[in-house]
Amino acid sequence: MELDLDTFDRTPLVRVPFDHLILPGFVPHDTAMAAAAAFPGPDLPGVLPAPANPSHDAFGALLRSIRDPRTTEAFGRKFGLPLDPATLMVTLRARTRPIDGQIHTDSTTKVVTALLYLNTDWSNEGGRLRLLRGPNSLEDMVGEVPPVAGTLIVFRRTDNSWHGHKPFDGPRRAIMFNWMTDPAAARRELRRHAVSAGIKHLLHFR
Repeated sequence: MELDLDTFDRTPLVRVPFDHLILPGFVPHDTAMAAAAAFPGPDLPGVLPAPANPSHDAFGALLRSIRDPRTTEAFGRKFGLPLDPATLMVTLRARTRPIDGQIHTDSTTKVVTALLYLNTDWSNEGGRLRLLRGPNSLEDMVGEVPPVAGTLIVFRRTDNSWHGHKPFDGPRRAIMFNWMTDPAAARRELRRHAVSAGIKHLLHFR
């Protein structure tokens, strides 16, 4: 298991303005850096599905840990929700564009959203996820998360789970994993991301 579920279990949720938890070191730094070096996503914007059959390297080991039923059990216990491994959707982001990061709450098909970052360091003001009190200003925040290697941010999706970040154009690697409302929603969203990623890939190399 590549994830520090013991520390995760001991770390209390922050309840205001919505249930969330920020945990640097959820993956040890050296482990996270090795996974970052093996990151399989192309250096393109957008979201793409994580490999269904991960390779036998540091990234693959991390992906298998995320998909381990013990991880679903721990996250369900933390949020007091009956999460099911069959509803888990894992996707990758390799790069962000200046238009990314606008304030939003995530789709209603998502129950819990988690982001695990895989970047060496982060000095840029942009690209730091902010948890917000409302939809009107990135400055009205309760927390900010630099996307450095091994850091986890997880929150329960609600109608007021506002978040976003200042613009950043460049590599910004993350694994996003969501527990969805049902397995069909997870499959449907993965298909949509796969089609979108395929189109972006074709356009990039034309």
